[in-house]
Amino acid sequence: DYFGQLYEWAKELIQRGLAYVCHQRSEELKGHNPPLSPWRTRPVEESLRLFEDMRKGKIDEGKATLRMKMIMEDGKADPVAYRIKFVPHHRTKNEWCIYPTYDYTHCLCDSIENITHSLCTKEFQARRSSYYWLCNSLDVYCPVQWEYGRLNIYYTVVSKRKILKLVENQCVRDWDDPRLFTLTALRRRGFPPEAINNFCAKVGVTMAQVSIDPTMLESCVRDMLNNTARRAMAVLDPLKVVITNFPSDKAISCSVPNIPHEASSGSHEVVFDRIVYIDRSDFRQEPEKGYRRLTQGQSVGLKHSGYVIMLDKIIKDDKGEVTEIQVRCSPVDQAEKPKAFIQWISQPLSCEIRLYNRLFMHKNPQDPEQVPGGFLTDVNPNSLEILSNALVDQSVAGSKQLERFQFERVGYFCVDFDSTPGKLVFNRTVTLKEDSGKN
Repeated sequence: DYFGQLYEWAKELIQRGLAYVCHQRSEELKGHNPPLSPWRTRPVEESLRLFEDMRKGKIDEGKATLRMKMIMEDGKADPVAYRIKFVPHHRTKNEWCIYPTYDYTHCLCDSIENITHSLCTKEFQARRSSYYWLCNSLDVYCPVQWEYGRLNIYYTVVSKRKILKLVENQCVRDWDDPRLFTLTALRRRGFPPEAINNFCAKVGVTMAQVSIDPTMLESCVRDMLNNTARRAMAVLDPLKVVITNFPSDKAISCSVPNIPHEASSGSHEVVFDRIVYIDRSDFRQEPEKGYRRLTQGQSVGLKHSGYVIMLDKIIKDDKGEVTEIQVRCSPVDQAEKPKAFIQWISQPLSCEIRLYNRLFMHKNPQDPEQVPGGFLTDVNPNSLEILSNALVDQSVAGSKQLERFQFERVGYFCVDFDSTPGKLVFNRTVTLKEDSGKN
């Protein structure tokens, strides 16, 4: 948006004798103390003419740069302000073939936008002098640059260059892949902005470099979604259940609170019918020690229905896989109290559910001692699990993109951009708080 203004300011720098066109190659500028450019004293008129030639595409890439006459805090002299690049820009297309550098644009774009404080991580402290020098040299408003320690998160990378590598190597789909920790990725995964702000407030701002476990951020997300995400029921691995003594010749409507501890949030209705689906993990063919859900001789309650079911018959296919179970039901107040209540679905909607796990296998994927082969070799092959045949209750029909839910006993989920009118796609935002002793 500001290429035109930045270009005019670059010409003003040249006219003030504070910038010049240089022909040193990039390899000549590397190292701790490279020699000053032999073109540093080039006449103003000559630099103006050459800069215009750069603008018109008359000079090849790598043959010329515009450099500013100043010494940075780390001792490096004359940072580059413009380079020649014969590549289209995503906004301006082919209008420009010279592009400004970060050292040149950072402070000037902040000035244009009337930024009060430019907040940078510690590695930009060496550029503070160039930030102030450039604004003052052009007599434009100069914001304040303030450095702080970088916040790193375990089991991921936050460097733009490393994220680009992940995208280019198809380790992730794009910059908004929910396994990343970019803002667009966290948004797509369903992290509320308030939860991210709360996390930042808890961590605080420090000059020291800090590394945080992602569970701290996930805890802030749970706290927020527990009070805002509407409840629904979903079954990730469905098992068909037929209630042989269903108490009605038609479906029964059951009321489910939207947020149980918030009466003002209201409720929604779900259908309870002769055929229901439960999660396969909530059933065992044979009793197991400590198991509290449906199995031989042990009943289980169906949440919100007011009924308890008891196993009658197991139906298997030719391979011995359980395809259906038949049960009897009893009103909850007339049956022995069950050890657990589970979610269920009647007349369900088919959906796709994406379960996201840590992107990397090691805590510090950039540590050469932990990962000698480089961070790309540490990508977790099980970081994404797609469940294409999951079921969800009818109450979520017509949900909007990024709408958030708590699927009871399963976790918090968000409607993905890939959803269609015919099939919803949900991203798991975070799991529920887990009780390790729960069976």
